[in-house]
Amino acid sequence: MKQNKFTLLFQFVMAGMILSFSACTDLEVQETDSLVVAGSGGFTKGDPAALLSSAYTDLGAFNDQANIYSLFEHVSDEMIPPTRGVDWGDNGVWRTLHQHTWDPTHAYVLGSWNQLNSRAFKCNQILASDPTPQQAAEAKFLRAFYMWHVMDLWGQVPFRDVTEGVDVNPRVYTRSEAFDLIEKDLNEALPDLPATGPSATNGRASKAAANALLARLYLNKAVYKADSPEGPYKFENADMDKVIGYCDAIKADGYDLEDEYFTNFTVNASKEIILNVTEGSSQNRWMMTLHYAQNPSGWNGFATLADFYNKFDANDSRIGNYPPPDGTEFSGIGRGFLIGQQYADDGSIIIDNRSQKPLQFSPDVPLSGAATEKGIRVIKYHPGDAGQLILMRWGEFLLTKAEALLRSGKTTEALALVNELRQKRGASPLGSLDDAAMLDERGRELYWEGFRRIDQVRFGTFNTAWSEKTSTEAFRVLYPIPQQALDSNPNLAQNTGY
Repeated sequence: MKQNKFTLLFQFVMAGMILSFSACTDLEVQETDSLVVAGSGGFTKGDPAALLSSAYTDLGAFNDQANIYSLFEHVSDEMIPPTRGVDWGDNGVWRTLHQHTWDPTHAYVLGSWNQLNSRAFKCNQILASDPTPQQAAEAKFLRAFYMWHVMDLWGQVPFRDVTEGVDVNPRVYTRSEAFDLIEKDLNEALPDLPATGPSATNGRASKAAANALLARLYLNKAVYKADSPEGPYKFENADMDKVIGYCDAIKADGYDLEDEYFTNFTVNASKEIILNVTEGSSQNRWMMTLHYAQNPSGWNGFATLADFYNKFDANDSRIGNYPPPDGTEFSGIGRGFLIGQQYADDGSIIIDNRSQKPLQFSPDVPLSGAATEKGIRVIKYHPGDAGQLILMRWGEFLLTKAEALLRSGKTTEALALVNELRQKRGASPLGSLDDAAMLDERGRELYWEGFRRIDQVRFGTFNTAWSEKTSTEAFRVLYPIPQQALDSNPNLAQNTGY
Protein backbone atom coordinates (compact mmCIF):
# COMPACT_ATOMS: atom_id res chain seq x y z
CA MET A 1 0.00 0.00 0.00
CA LYS A 2 1.37 3.41 -0.91
CA GLN A 3 2.24 5.54 2.05
CA ASN A 4 0.82 9.06 2.32
CA LYS A 5 2.84 11.31 4.62
CA PHE A 6 0.27 14.09 4.59
CA THR A 7 -2.67 12.28 6.14
CA LEU A 8 -3.28 10.55 9.43
CA LEU A 9 -3.50 7.13 7.80
CA PHE A 10 -1.10 5.41 10.22
CA GLN A 11 -1.13 1.72 9.53
CA PHE A 12 -0.53 -1.21 11.83
CA VAL A 13 1.91 -3.88 10.76
CA MET A 14 0.08 -7.20 10.94
CA ALA A 15 1.64 -9.80 13.21
CA GLY A 16 -0.47 -12.42 11.45
CA MET A 17 -4.09 -13.12 10.83
CA ILE A 18 -5.89 -14.21 13.95
CA LEU A 19 -8.12 -17.22 13.43
CA SER A 20 -11.38 -16.90 15.32
CA PHE A 21 -12.09 -20.23 16.98
CA SER A 22 -15.14 -19.02 18.87
CA ALA A 23 -18.19 -20.92 17.76
CA CYS A 24 -20.61 -18.26 18.85
CA THR A 25 -19.40 -14.67 18.75
CA ASP A 26 -20.41 -11.38 17.22
CA LEU A 27 -16.99 -9.90 17.92
CA GLU A 28 -14.56 -11.56 15.56
CA VAL A 29 -11.79 -9.00 15.97
CA GLN A 30 -8.60 -9.06 13.93
CA GLU A 31 -5.99 -6.92 15.61
CA THR A 32 -2.40 -5.90 15.05
CA ASP A 33 0.81 -6.08 16.98
CA SER A 34 2.45 -3.28 18.90
CA LEU A 35 5.03 -2.97 16.11
CA VAL A 36 3.43 -0.01 14.46
CA VAL A 37 4.03 3.28 12.70
CA ALA A 38 3.80 4.50 9.14
CA GLY A 39 7.05 4.79 7.25
CA SER A 40 10.62 4.57 8.44
CA GLY A 41 10.48 7.13 11.19
CA GLY A 42 8.12 9.78 9.84
CA PHE A 43 5.08 10.81 11.86
CA THR A 44 2.26 13.18 11.01
CA LYS A 45 0.41 14.70 13.95
CA GLY A 46 -3.30 14.07 14.04
CA ASP A 47 -6.35 15.57 15.68
CA PRO A 48 -5.91 14.63 19.37
CA ALA A 49 -9.66 14.87 20.04
CA ALA A 50 -10.46 12.43 17.23
CA LEU A 51 -7.66 10.08 18.25
CA LEU A 52 -8.80 10.17 21.87
CA SER A 53 -12.38 9.41 20.87
CA SER A 54 -11.10 6.45 18.88
CA ALA A 55 -9.07 5.29 21.88
CA TYR A 56 -12.20 5.20 24.03
CA THR A 57 -14.06 3.31 21.30
CA ASP A 58 -11.25 0.73 21.48
CA LEU A 59 -12.38 -0.18 25.01
CA GLY A 60 -15.10 -2.14 23.23
CA ALA A 61 -12.60 -5.01 23.01
CA PHE A 62 -13.50 -5.81 26.61
CA ASN A 63 -17.08 -6.64 25.55
CA ASP A 64 -15.86 -9.78 23.81
CA GLN A 65 -16.14 -13.13 25.59
CA ALA A 66 -12.90 -14.26 23.93
CA ASN A 67 -9.38 -12.78 23.89
CA ILE A 68 -8.75 -10.47 26.89
CA TYR A 69 -11.74 -11.62 28.96
CA SER A 70 -10.96 -15.28 28.37
CA LEU A 71 -7.39 -14.91 29.66
CA PHE A 72 -8.69 -13.63 32.99
CA GLU A 73 -11.81 -15.76 33.52
CA HIS A 74 -11.53 -19.11 31.74
CA VAL A 75 -8.32 -19.91 33.58
CA SER A 76 -9.94 -19.39 36.99
CA ASP A 77 -11.96 -21.46 39.45
CA GLU A 78 -15.22 -19.60 38.76
CA MET A 79 -15.83 -20.41 35.09
CA ILE A 80 -15.88 -23.53 32.93
CA PRO A 81 -16.30 -23.71 29.12
CA PRO A 82 -17.89 -27.15 28.57
CA THR A 83 -17.96 -28.78 25.15
CA ARG A 84 -21.53 -29.82 24.36
CA GLY A 85 -21.48 -32.29 21.50
CA VAL A 86 -19.69 -30.42 18.72
CA ASP A 87 -20.53 -27.03 20.26
CA TRP A 88 -17.69 -25.05 21.85
CA GLY A 89 -15.07 -27.62 20.87
CA ASP A 90 -13.27 -25.03 18.74
CA ASN A 91 -10.09 -27.09 18.42
CA GLY A 92 -9.62 -27.01 22.19
CA VAL A 93 -9.15 -23.25 22.43
CA TRP A 94 -11.38 -23.05 25.53
CA ARG A 95 -10.38 -26.36 27.17
CA THR A 96 -6.69 -25.50 27.11
CA LEU A 97 -7.41 -22.29 29.01
CA HIS A 98 -9.41 -24.08 31.70
CA GLN A 99 -6.80 -26.82 32.08
CA HIS A 100 -3.79 -24.44 31.92
CA THR A 101 -2.26 -26.22 28.93
CA TRP A 102 -1.99 -23.26 26.54
CA ASP A 103 1.13 -22.61 24.48
CA PRO A 104 2.62 -19.67 22.49
CA THR A 105 0.38 -20.39 19.49
CA HIS A 106 -2.92 -20.03 21.38
CA ALA A 107 -5.25 -17.80 19.35
CA TYR A 108 -6.48 -15.74 22.31
CA VAL A 109 -2.98 -15.22 23.71
CA LEU A 110 -2.01 -13.70 20.36
CA GLY A 111 -5.29 -11.83 19.93
CA SER A 112 -5.08 -10.24 23.37
CA TRP A 113 -1.43 -9.29 22.93
CA ASN A 114 -2.23 -7.53 19.66
CA GLN A 115 -5.34 -5.78 20.96
CA LEU A 116 -3.69 -4.39 24.08
CA ASN A 117 -0.38 -3.32 22.53
CA SER A 118 -1.95 -1.64 19.50
CA ARG A 119 -4.25 0.34 21.78
CA ALA A 120 -1.35 1.44 23.98
CA PHE A 121 0.46 2.66 20.86
CA LYS A 122 -2.53 4.77 19.82
CA CYS A 123 -2.16 6.58 23.13
CA ASN A 124 1.45 7.39 22.16
CA GLN A 125 0.12 8.98 18.99
CA ILE A 126 -2.30 11.12 20.98
CA LEU A 127 0.50 12.32 23.21
CA ALA A 128 2.61 13.24 20.17
CA SER A 129 -0.21 15.28 18.58
CA ASP A 130 -0.17 18.41 20.80
CA PRO A 131 -3.09 17.47 23.07
CA THR A 132 -4.52 19.80 25.70
CA PRO A 133 -3.47 19.02 29.30
CA GLN A 134 -6.71 17.10 29.92
CA GLN A 135 -6.43 15.19 26.65
CA ALA A 136 -2.86 14.26 27.53
CA ALA A 137 -3.97 13.13 30.99
CA GLU A 138 -6.70 10.94 29.51
CA ALA A 139 -4.27 9.44 27.01
CA LYS A 140 -1.79 8.67 29.80
CA PHE A 141 -4.53 6.99 31.82
CA LEU A 142 -5.58 4.85 28.86
CA ARG A 143 -1.97 3.96 28.06
CA ALA A 144 -1.45 2.96 31.69
CA PHE A 145 -4.67 0.92 31.61
CA TYR A 146 -3.61 -1.08 28.56
CA MET A 147 0.01 -1.45 29.66
CA TRP A 148 -1.15 -2.68 33.07
CA HIS A 149 -2.96 -5.54 31.35
CA VAL A 150 0.11 -6.42 29.27
CA MET A 151 2.36 -6.27 32.33
CA ASP A 152 -0.01 -8.42 34.35
CA LEU A 153 -0.57 -11.07 31.69
CA TRP A 154 2.91 -11.40 30.18
CA GLY A 155 5.35 -9.77 32.60
CA GLN A 156 7.06 -7.69 29.90
CA VAL A 157 5.86 -4.78 27.78
CA PRO A 158 7.06 -3.73 24.29
CA PHE A 159 7.18 0.01 23.61
CA ARG A 160 7.70 2.06 20.46
CA ASP A 161 7.89 5.83 20.06
CA VAL A 162 5.79 7.24 17.25
CA THR A 163 8.89 8.66 15.56
CA GLU A 164 10.41 5.20 15.20
CA GLY A 165 9.75 3.30 12.01
CA VAL A 166 8.80 -0.32 11.58
CA ASP A 167 12.45 -1.16 10.94
CA VAL A 168 13.21 -0.34 14.58
CA ASN A 169 12.53 -3.18 17.02
CA PRO A 170 10.49 -1.93 19.98
CA ARG A 171 12.33 -1.79 23.27
CA VAL A 172 10.96 -4.13 25.93
CA TYR A 173 10.30 -3.10 29.53
CA THR A 174 10.66 -5.64 32.30
CA ARG A 175 7.72 -6.09 34.63
CA SER A 176 9.34 -3.88 37.25
CA GLU A 177 10.17 -1.18 34.68
CA ALA A 178 6.63 -1.30 33.28
CA PHE A 179 5.25 -0.88 36.80
CA ASP A 180 7.28 2.30 37.22
CA LEU A 181 6.19 3.68 33.85
CA ILE A 182 2.51 2.96 34.55
CA GLU A 183 2.75 4.60 37.96
CA LYS A 184 4.45 7.63 36.40
CA ASP A 185 1.72 8.00 33.76
CA LEU A 186 -1.03 7.86 36.38
CA ASN A 187 0.63 10.31 38.76
CA GLU A 188 1.24 12.76 35.92
CA ALA A 189 -2.35 12.36 34.70
CA LEU A 190 -4.09 12.86 38.05
CA PRO A 191 -3.87 16.68 38.36
CA ASP A 192 -5.44 17.26 34.92
CA LEU A 193 -8.21 14.67 35.10
CA PRO A 194 -11.74 15.77 36.05
CA ALA A 195 -13.20 14.87 39.44
CA THR A 196 -16.20 12.89 38.21
CA GLY A 197 -18.74 11.34 40.56
CA PRO A 198 -20.65 8.09 40.03
CA SER A 199 -22.73 7.69 36.89
CA ALA A 200 -24.25 4.89 34.81
CA THR A 201 -22.23 6.19 31.87
CA ASN A 202 -18.77 6.96 33.25
CA GLY A 203 -16.97 6.26 30.01
CA ARG A 204 -13.96 8.57 30.31
CA ALA A 205 -10.91 8.83 32.52
CA SER A 206 -11.31 10.64 35.80
CA LYS A 207 -9.41 11.16 39.03
CA ALA A 208 -11.35 8.28 40.54
CA ALA A 209 -10.40 5.99 37.64
CA ALA A 210 -6.71 6.90 37.99
CA ASN A 211 -6.83 6.33 41.75
CA ALA A 212 -8.56 3.00 41.12
CA LEU A 213 -5.84 1.83 38.74
CA LEU A 214 -3.17 2.97 41.20
CA ALA A 215 -4.93 0.95 43.91
CA ARG A 216 -4.85 -2.14 41.68
CA LEU A 217 -1.22 -1.48 40.86
CA TYR A 218 -0.09 -1.23 44.48
CA LEU A 219 -2.28 -4.07 45.73
CA ASN A 220 -0.36 -6.29 43.31
CA LYS A 221 3.04 -4.57 43.64
CA ALA A 222 4.46 -7.57 45.50
CA VAL A 223 3.55 -9.73 42.49
CA TYR A 224 4.86 -7.30 39.88
CA LYS A 225 8.13 -6.58 41.69
CA ALA A 226 8.84 -10.14 42.84
CA ASP A 227 12.17 -11.73 41.91
CA SER A 228 10.22 -14.62 40.39
CA PRO A 229 6.74 -14.26 38.77
CA GLU A 230 5.38 -17.16 40.82
CA GLY A 231 6.60 -15.70 44.10
CA PRO A 232 7.04 -15.72 46.96
CA TYR A 233 5.37 -12.32 47.25
CA LYS A 234 6.21 -9.89 50.04
CA PHE A 235 3.50 -7.32 50.72
CA GLU A 236 4.93 -4.19 52.30
CA ASN A 237 2.89 -2.10 54.75
CA ALA A 238 3.95 1.10 52.96
CA ASP A 239 2.43 -0.20 49.71
CA MET A 240 -0.77 -1.21 51.49
CA ASP A 241 -0.97 2.28 53.00
CA LYS A 242 -0.89 3.68 49.47
CA VAL A 243 -3.70 1.32 48.43
CA ILE A 244 -5.80 2.53 51.35
CA GLY A 245 -5.14 6.16 50.41
CA TYR A 246 -6.14 5.62 46.78
CA CYS A 247 -9.35 3.88 47.83
CA ASP A 248 -10.18 6.70 50.25
CA ALA A 249 -9.69 9.20 47.40
CA ILE A 250 -12.22 7.29 45.30
CA LYS A 251 -14.68 7.33 48.17
CA ALA A 252 -14.18 11.08 48.59
CA ASP A 253 -15.43 11.61 45.03
CA GLY A 254 -18.84 10.27 46.04
CA TYR A 255 -18.68 6.55 45.27
CA ASP A 256 -20.51 4.14 47.55
CA LEU A 257 -22.15 0.72 47.58
CA GLU A 258 -25.36 0.41 45.63
CA ASP A 259 -28.38 -0.57 47.72
CA GLU A 260 -29.36 -3.37 45.33
CA TYR A 261 -26.46 -5.40 43.93
CA PHE A 262 -27.78 -6.02 40.42
CA THR A 263 -28.61 -2.33 39.88
CA ASN A 264 -24.92 -1.97 39.07
CA PHE A 265 -25.39 -3.91 35.84
CA THR A 266 -28.52 -2.15 34.59
CA VAL A 267 -29.21 1.08 32.72
CA ASN A 268 -30.11 2.74 36.02
CA ALA A 269 -27.76 5.15 37.70
CA SER A 270 -25.38 3.48 40.14
CA LYS A 271 -23.36 4.89 43.03
CA GLU A 272 -20.56 2.43 42.23
CA ILE A 273 -19.58 2.83 38.57
CA ILE A 274 -16.17 4.47 38.17
CA LEU A 275 -15.45 3.47 34.56
CA ASN A 276 -17.41 1.57 31.95
CA VAL A 277 -17.38 0.85 28.24
CA THR A 278 -19.73 3.19 26.39
CA GLU A 279 -19.18 1.71 22.91
CA GLY A 280 -20.83 -1.54 21.90
CA SER A 281 -23.05 -3.76 23.99
CA SER A 282 -22.66 -6.01 27.01
CA GLN A 283 -24.86 -8.63 25.32
CA ASN A 284 -22.06 -11.19 25.02
CA ARG A 285 -22.17 -11.55 28.80
CA TRP A 286 -25.63 -13.13 28.64
CA MET A 287 -25.42 -14.70 25.19
CA MET A 288 -22.31 -16.69 26.18
CA THR A 289 -24.19 -18.50 28.97
CA LEU A 290 -27.95 -18.65 28.17
CA HIS A 291 -29.42 -21.83 26.68
CA TYR A 292 -30.67 -22.10 23.10
CA ALA A 293 -34.24 -22.55 24.35
CA GLN A 294 -34.29 -19.39 26.47
CA ASN A 295 -35.47 -15.99 25.30
CA PRO A 296 -33.27 -14.50 24.02
CA SER A 297 -31.77 -17.66 22.59
CA GLY A 298 -28.20 -17.87 23.84
CA TRP A 299 -25.11 -19.75 22.72
CA ASN A 300 -25.38 -22.32 25.55
CA GLY A 301 -21.78 -21.89 26.52
CA PHE A 302 -20.12 -21.07 29.80
CA ALA A 303 -21.10 -22.08 33.32
CA THR A 304 -19.77 -21.71 36.84
CA LEU A 305 -18.33 -24.48 38.98
CA ALA A 306 -20.42 -26.04 41.74
CA ASP A 307 -17.66 -25.45 44.31
CA PHE A 308 -17.66 -21.74 43.49
CA TYR A 309 -21.47 -21.52 43.69
CA ASN A 310 -21.36 -23.20 47.11
CA LYS A 311 -19.29 -20.32 48.53
CA PHE A 312 -22.47 -18.22 48.86
CA ASP A 313 -24.89 -18.04 51.78
CA ALA A 314 -28.46 -18.81 50.77
CA ASN A 315 -29.56 -15.30 51.82
CA ASP A 316 -26.76 -13.49 49.94
CA SER A 317 -28.45 -11.28 47.33
CA ARG A 318 -25.45 -11.73 45.01
CA ILE A 319 -26.39 -15.37 44.46
CA GLY A 320 -29.34 -14.08 42.47
CA ASN A 321 -33.09 -13.85 42.26
CA TYR A 322 -35.55 -15.61 40.05
CA PRO A 323 -38.72 -14.67 38.17
CA PRO A 324 -42.04 -15.50 39.82
CA PRO A 325 -44.14 -18.30 38.27
CA ASP A 326 -46.34 -15.80 36.39
CA GLY A 327 -43.33 -14.39 34.55
CA THR A 328 -44.07 -10.77 35.51
CA GLU A 329 -40.45 -9.98 36.28
CA PHE A 330 -37.10 -10.29 34.50
CA SER A 331 -38.65 -11.53 31.21
CA GLY A 332 -38.49 -15.11 32.45
CA ILE A 333 -34.76 -15.02 33.16
CA GLY A 334 -33.27 -14.71 36.63
CA ARG A 335 -30.30 -12.65 37.73
CA GLY A 336 -27.19 -14.10 39.26
CA PHE A 337 -26.78 -17.89 39.22
CA LEU A 338 -29.39 -19.76 37.19
CA ILE A 339 -29.92 -23.25 38.61
CA GLY A 340 -32.78 -25.73 38.42
CA GLN A 341 -35.93 -25.38 36.32
CA GLN A 342 -36.02 -22.45 33.90
CA TYR A 343 -39.19 -20.60 32.92
CA ALA A 344 -40.50 -18.78 29.86
CA ASP A 345 -41.87 -15.23 29.85
CA ASP A 346 -45.41 -16.50 30.49
CA GLY A 347 -44.37 -18.56 33.51
CA SER A 348 -44.49 -21.91 31.74
CA ILE A 349 -41.55 -24.26 32.05
CA ILE A 350 -38.99 -24.17 29.26
CA ILE A 351 -38.45 -27.37 27.31
CA ASP A 352 -34.93 -28.15 26.11
CA ASN A 353 -35.34 -27.99 22.33
CA ARG A 354 -32.77 -30.76 21.87
CA SER A 355 -33.56 -33.31 24.57
CA GLN A 356 -37.28 -32.40 24.67
CA LYS A 357 -37.08 -32.52 28.47
CA PRO A 358 -37.76 -29.70 30.97
CA LEU A 359 -34.76 -27.35 30.99
CA GLN A 360 -33.17 -27.75 34.40
CA PHE A 361 -29.64 -26.44 34.93
CA SER A 362 -27.63 -28.81 37.15
CA PRO A 363 -24.59 -27.98 39.30
CA ASP A 364 -22.50 -30.79 37.83
CA VAL A 365 -20.82 -30.08 34.51
CA PRO A 366 -17.95 -31.90 32.78
CA LEU A 367 -15.45 -30.04 30.62
CA SER A 368 -16.07 -32.38 27.66
CA GLY A 369 -19.19 -34.21 26.54
CA ALA A 370 -21.60 -32.08 28.59
CA ALA A 371 -25.33 -32.38 28.02
CA THR A 372 -27.02 -29.15 26.99
CA GLU A 373 -28.54 -28.55 30.44
CA LYS A 374 -25.37 -29.15 32.47
CA GLY A 375 -23.89 -26.30 34.45
CA ILE A 376 -25.10 -23.34 36.50
CA ARG A 377 -25.41 -20.27 34.28
CA VAL A 378 -24.55 -16.72 35.32
CA ILE A 379 -26.41 -13.51 34.49
CA LYS A 380 -25.18 -10.14 35.72
CA TYR A 381 -26.08 -8.08 32.66
CA HIS A 382 -29.74 -8.95 32.05
CA PRO A 383 -31.17 -8.73 28.51
CA GLY A 384 -34.17 -6.82 29.85
CA ASP A 385 -32.25 -3.81 31.21
CA ALA A 386 -28.51 -4.35 30.73
CA GLY A 387 -26.19 -1.43 31.22
CA GLN A 388 -22.78 -0.93 29.63
CA LEU A 389 -19.91 -3.21 30.59
CA ILE A 390 -18.24 -2.10 33.84
CA LEU A 391 -14.46 -1.85 34.04
CA MET A 392 -14.25 -0.37 37.56
CA ARG A 393 -16.77 -0.06 40.39
CA TRP A 394 -16.67 0.77 44.08
CA GLY A 395 -17.46 -2.76 45.35
CA GLU A 396 -14.04 -3.85 44.09
CA PHE A 397 -12.24 -1.04 45.85
CA LEU A 398 -14.02 -1.39 49.18
CA LEU A 399 -12.66 -4.96 49.18
CA THR A 400 -9.30 -3.74 47.91
CA LYS A 401 -9.06 -1.44 50.91
CA ALA A 402 -10.14 -4.29 53.19
CA GLU A 403 -7.45 -6.55 51.77
CA ALA A 404 -4.79 -3.86 52.21
CA LEU A 405 -5.86 -3.47 55.85
CA LEU A 406 -5.71 -7.24 56.32
CA ARG A 407 -2.23 -7.47 54.81
CA SER A 408 -1.15 -4.61 57.10
CA GLY A 409 -2.22 -6.55 60.17
CA LYS A 410 -5.30 -4.38 60.78
CA THR A 411 -7.65 -7.36 60.78
CA THR A 412 -10.41 -5.78 62.90
CA GLU A 413 -10.75 -2.82 60.50
CA ALA A 414 -10.63 -5.13 57.50
CA LEU A 415 -13.35 -7.38 58.92
CA ALA A 416 -15.57 -4.37 59.61
CA LEU A 417 -15.34 -3.28 55.96
CA VAL A 418 -16.07 -6.77 54.65
CA ASN A 419 -19.08 -7.06 56.94
CA GLU A 420 -20.29 -3.63 55.82
CA LEU A 421 -20.36 -5.02 52.30
CA ARG A 422 -21.95 -8.31 53.36
CA GLN A 423 -24.70 -6.50 55.28
CA LYS A 424 -25.51 -4.45 52.18
CA ARG A 425 -25.64 -7.67 50.15
CA GLY A 426 -27.90 -9.44 52.65
CA ALA A 427 -25.28 -11.96 53.78
CA SER A 428 -24.59 -12.87 57.39
CA PRO A 429 -21.51 -11.25 58.94
CA LEU A 430 -18.20 -13.08 59.12
CA GLY A 431 -16.78 -13.79 62.56
CA SER A 432 -13.18 -13.70 61.42
CA LEU A 433 -11.11 -12.85 58.37
CA ASP A 434 -8.03 -14.46 56.86
CA ASP A 435 -6.56 -14.70 53.36
CA ALA A 436 -8.87 -17.53 52.30
CA ALA A 437 -11.97 -15.69 53.49
CA MET A 438 -10.79 -12.49 51.79
CA LEU A 439 -10.32 -14.29 48.45
CA ASP A 440 -13.75 -15.89 48.78
CA GLU A 441 -15.40 -12.52 49.44
CA ARG A 442 -13.76 -10.99 46.39
CA GLY A 443 -15.11 -13.91 44.40
CA ARG A 444 -18.63 -13.45 45.71
CA GLU A 445 -18.63 -9.73 44.92
CA LEU A 446 -16.76 -9.71 41.59
CA TYR A 447 -17.60 -13.04 39.95
CA TRP A 448 -17.39 -13.10 36.14
CA GLU A 449 -16.20 -9.46 36.04
CA GLY A 450 -12.69 -10.36 34.88
CA PHE A 451 -10.59 -10.25 38.07
CA ARG A 452 -10.40 -13.83 39.31
CA ARG A 453 -7.08 -14.74 37.69
CA ILE A 454 -5.38 -11.68 39.19
CA ASP A 455 -6.80 -12.47 42.63
CA GLN A 456 -5.86 -16.14 42.51
CA VAL A 457 -2.29 -15.33 41.49
CA ARG A 458 -1.95 -12.83 44.34
CA PHE A 459 -3.39 -15.25 46.92
CA GLY A 460 -1.35 -18.19 45.65
CA THR A 461 -4.22 -20.44 44.49
CA PHE A 462 -3.89 -20.07 40.72
CA ASN A 463 -1.92 -23.27 40.16
CA THR A 464 -3.96 -25.44 42.52
CA ALA A 465 -6.50 -28.03 41.36
CA TRP A 466 -10.24 -27.54 40.88
CA SER A 467 -12.97 -29.27 38.91
CA GLU A 468 -11.63 -30.58 35.58
CA LYS A 469 -8.18 -29.08 36.31
CA THR A 470 -5.19 -30.62 38.04
CA SER A 471 -2.44 -28.73 39.85
CA THR A 472 -0.39 -26.99 37.17
CA GLU A 473 3.10 -25.58 36.74
CA ALA A 474 4.05 -22.46 38.67
CA PHE A 475 5.29 -20.68 35.52
CA ARG A 476 1.71 -20.41 34.21
CA VAL A 477 1.13 -17.32 36.33
CA LEU A 478 2.39 -15.62 33.15
CA TYR A 479 1.24 -16.30 29.60
CA PRO A 480 3.74 -17.09 26.85
CA ILE A 481 4.83 -14.34 24.50
CA PRO A 482 3.02 -15.19 21.23
CA GLN A 483 5.28 -16.90 18.74
CA GLN A 484 4.51 -14.33 16.04
CA ALA A 485 5.57 -11.52 18.39
CA LEU A 486 8.85 -13.30 19.14
CA ASP A 487 9.48 -13.73 15.43
CA SER A 488 8.92 -10.03 14.75
CA ASN A 489 10.85 -8.52 17.67
CA PRO A 490 14.16 -10.06 18.80
CA ASN A 491 14.13 -7.85 21.90
CA LEU A 492 11.39 -10.06 23.32
CA ALA A 493 12.37 -13.22 25.21
CA GLN A 494 10.02 -16.12 25.83
CA ASN A 495 8.77 -16.46 29.40
CA THR A 496 10.20 -19.28 31.47
CA GLY A 497 8.56 -22.66 30.94
CA TYR A 498 7.30 -22.14 27.39
